Amino acid sequence: MSSHAAAAYPAIKPGLSKDVLAEALIARFGLVRDARDAWDLTLLAPRERLIEVVTALRDDAAWQFDTLIDLAGIDYLSYPGHDGPRFGVIYLFKSTVFNHRVKIKILLEEDDVAVPTLTGLYKIADWMEREVFDQIGVTFTGHPNPKRLLNHHEFVGHPLRKDYPCQKRQKLSMNDPLIDQMEARLASFGYTVLDRGEAQIAAGITVKGEGSVK
Repeated sequence: MSSHAAAAYPAIKPGLSKDVLAEALIARFGLVRDARDAWDLTLLAPRERLIEVVTALRDDAAWQFDTLIDLAGIDYLSYPGHDGPRFGVIYLFKSTVFNHRVKIKILLEEDDVAVPTLTGLYKIADWMEREVFDQIGVTFTGHPNPKRLLNHHEFVGHPLRKDYPCQKRQKLSMNDPLIDQMEARLASFGYTVLDRGEAQIAAGITVKGEGSVK
């Protein structure tokens, strides 16, 4: 590799081990290590401290977790040996400076499935949070556009919950042109939408007596 390339792409610094990271984060925030994760480092955090913890993970010079790799919702309904809150949200962070990783997990009771949005800290959280809301039903307070992402806008329920009837079909009666998102995107490039078009009513998907889907 040339000296110019080496300067453009500095070598990744040695990261902290899982045990050292765990010790530091537990000492600073009083987090609890998740014993179910036998391979990686997962720490349980209280919801009310999520923003504080994640901000420190990102900004502390010793950690520099500059990348939110993924976040996922979990439904523990009927999970073997689980007797805690039904839902969880798990965040996977990575430092591209040190190459170390950590997962933060928030547990949520069934009647209170809301956590603060991370969109103010990681832009990538936008669509990740929308997917978790859509599929699992966790809401992210403060999210700038909390709309469904994979299922249509008239969909009722959350298909990755363990008690959702997996064979259930849901009809869409009117399309969502998604003009709000497209207009905001175009505006960021200096464009103005002149014609927003019209919503279209869907045709029937079945014919009475024939039993076939059109």
